[in-house]
Amino acid sequence: MKQKNVIFLTQAAMIAALYVVLTLVFAPFSFQEIQVRLAEALTILPAFTPAAIPGLFVGCLIGNILGGAALPDILFGSLATLAAAFLTYVLRNRSPFLAPAPPVLVNALVVPFILRFGYGILLPIPLMMLTVGIGELISCGILGMALYFVLHRHRSTIFGDLAC
Repeated sequence: MKQKNVIFLTQAAMIAALYVVLTLVFAPFSFQEIQVRLAEALTILPAFTPAAIPGLFVGCLIGNILGGAALPDILFGSLATLAAAFLTYVLRNRSPFLAPAPPVLVNALVVPFILRFGYGILLPIPLMMLTVGIGELISCGILGMALYFVLHRHRSTIFGDLAC
């Protein structure tokens, strides 16, 4: 049982670290009303391991803090990632094409309000839902699904006993 806990914590920490690095390295594309946060491709990982749920949450939280995000973004953006990760985990036994749906939908609904109230961006909320949704489709729907199919081939090697 101890070994599973160590593996779980190690996977969560690695996912968090990857999320932070991808967010910061690609910071010019990771924030504002038109964004393609490449780290969001990792949001398909709860389909493989439950360790991705806290890993993505902590990674988003740290990435937002280090990226200089506004407090509403740090709090509500990270909580949106947590909710999306949990929903992806819940859908893990369904079609793999559903894996990117929770992060795309949750972020398209939540992030525009963060942009409005956290950053004072006055574009219409529906327009920001569209731009954030398109960015999420690119990150999660295209890059995330490419990652999904690569990882699916090697799931037991990469995720070991914690693979869903």
